[in-house]
Amino acid sequence: MPMDVNLALGRAKVEVRASIQGQRLALSEEARAERDAARCARILRRLRALRPRCVAAYVSREDEPGTLDVLWELAEAEVEVLLPKMSSGPNAMTSPAWAWWHGEELTDSVLGIPQPTSPPLASDALARADVVLVPGLVGTVAGERLGRGGGWYDRALVFARPEAQRWLLLNDSEVLPEVPTEAHDLKVTSIITESRWIDCAQ
Repeated sequence: MPMDVNLALGRAKVEVRASIQGQRLALSEEARAERDAARCARILRRLRALRPRCVAAYVSREDEPGTLDVLWELAEAEVEVLLPKMSSGPNAMTSPAWAWWHGEELTDSVLGIPQPTSPPLASDALARADVVLVPGLVGTVAGERLGRGGGWYDRALVFARPEAQRWLLLNDSEVLPEVPTEAHDLKVTSIITESRWIDCAQ
């Protein structure tokens, strides 16, 4: 890809990320809670129908579509849960690791993101998951996804089984006609918002 195209794509990603993060921070606590409840109900209905043996997920931060209620439901149902485990070394972002979580108290990672206290597992542990809940900022009905920019999930998802479902949690306004992506930006199979479930064209 020519350098000027790379630069333009990089700028476009920065602009989209800044815009969406600003919109999320502007949401009231009540609005966030309502959207989270609607998404959670939709996700749990699908999970109960699928009955996965293992789900990989993320622990949501305050400005992200919430996952905590889903995680607790999975733990209570004794579904195996994998959560990201960040190391304190230089490979924290480039070598994704996971850890099992069974409902125990979480601790803050070096990035301030809650994570399990159990020992880290290698990147290929993700192959255990039947469903992967993926964070992101925007997506398209074709399954394109734009994350926060660290690249952790793009590196992690290459270890998922091809048939594993990859679900992106967004707000309605974050499903766009197109998003700036590159070859390494992996697609998702579904997008879940507060009002709809989108099965993405692959």
